[in-house]
Amino acid sequence: MGQTAESPDNPLEQLSLEQLRHRRSAKWRVFGDDVLPLWVAEQDTLLAEPVAEALRRAVEIGDTGYPTTAPFVEAFCGFAAQRWGWEVSASQVRPVRDVMSGVVNALHLITELADTVIVNSPVYPPFFKYPSSGGLRVVEAPLGADGRIDFEMLEESFNLRTSGGSAAMLLCNPQNPTGVVHTREELEQVAELAHSYGVRVVADEIHAPLVYDEHSFTPYLTVDPAGLSLMSASKAWNLAGAKAGLLLVSDDAVGELQNLPSEIAYGPSHLGVLAQTAAYSEGGPWLDSLLTGLDSNRRLLSELLQKHAPQVGHTMPEGTYLAWLDFSAYGFETDEPTGGTESPIQGPARHLLAEAGVALSGGHGFGTGGERHARLNFACSQSTLTEAAERIGRALG
Repeated sequence: MGQTAESPDNPLEQLSLEQLRHRRSAKWRVFGDDVLPLWVAEQDTLLAEPVAEALRRAVEIGDTGYPTTAPFVEAFCGFAAQRWGWEVSASQVRPVRDVMSGVVNALHLITELADTVIVNSPVYPPFFKYPSSGGLRVVEAPLGADGRIDFEMLEESFNLRTSGGSAAMLLCNPQNPTGVVHTREELEQVAELAHSYGVRVVADEIHAPLVYDEHSFTPYLTVDPAGLSLMSASKAWNLAGAKAGLLLVSDDAVGELQNLPSEIAYGPSHLGVLAQTAAYSEGGPWLDSLLTGLDSNRRLLSELLQKHAPQVGHTMPEGTYLAWLDFSAYGFETDEPTGGTESPIQGPARHLLAEAGVALSGGHGFGTGGERHARLNFACSQSTLTEAAERIGRALG
């Protein structure tokens, strides 16, 4: 990480709450102006200047046609080599519309309809919805009490689901919502088990650039030549609305990419490709500054929770800008959702929305064990984070 002379100021401290409330994105429109929205994974930042310049240039000359993706792939390969020491060739990469649609593409490449997809819960809610909508059955292999992969549970799931059938695993690394960054040793153990049971692993690595200094990101394909990976610049550079993603395989599996439907190539948006190409090729200094700010925020959050809501369970994340909060000490029960169909809220998140005016992501959608949890997005200013923690503390009494 490490800030350089060329690094911009902390991107999280450049916009006021008043300025942010002019945004039209879901984070700022679903709930009212009295609510502090710390739920969906959008950052409270300006765009990295190289990204903003790429989009301005396109708009100024009316460059809003169909995408050319070769520079996007090249930019990613350069970023992977620089950040992770991972040499990726263009032949291993196919652009896709976004990570989750790419996950479905990958799963259909390696499974048959009605096959099983194993996930480690708690996990990003679309891990349940997208495979199911694609005709696949989702089965949980919950994480351990420490938030890390429970290998006995995982092997039991592999054994049960491959007896007389087949299964794939959908891996999240870094893990959303816990912020756990799986170690190389853990990933090697996943790969060994997967090989033993004939399970193919699809890794969602969208948060890969957002790993803090004391930890390191290991690309899954570097430990498992049978794996598949999905990458995007969207989370790290706040580009969720600029649709583009990348599906990757190892050299051993390049031939399988020929079996992808040809229309997948038309999935990413042109502006998304331009924005993410600029992010990967020129956005490193901005990312370093962001990580410095996020590191300060994750530490501040721990202090604030200890001060204002000491009974809330919390482990400081190793990656992402998401905190998984445990409200079990308060005895919340699952109840009926509120907040509209875009973001149904239950349990502690519902209470905090009503009583604190703070919007968190309800834990119920993340699978087993999530009912008394909520996910907090700390990619915001320290003043917003402080006010949110104070409100939460008052609401919990």
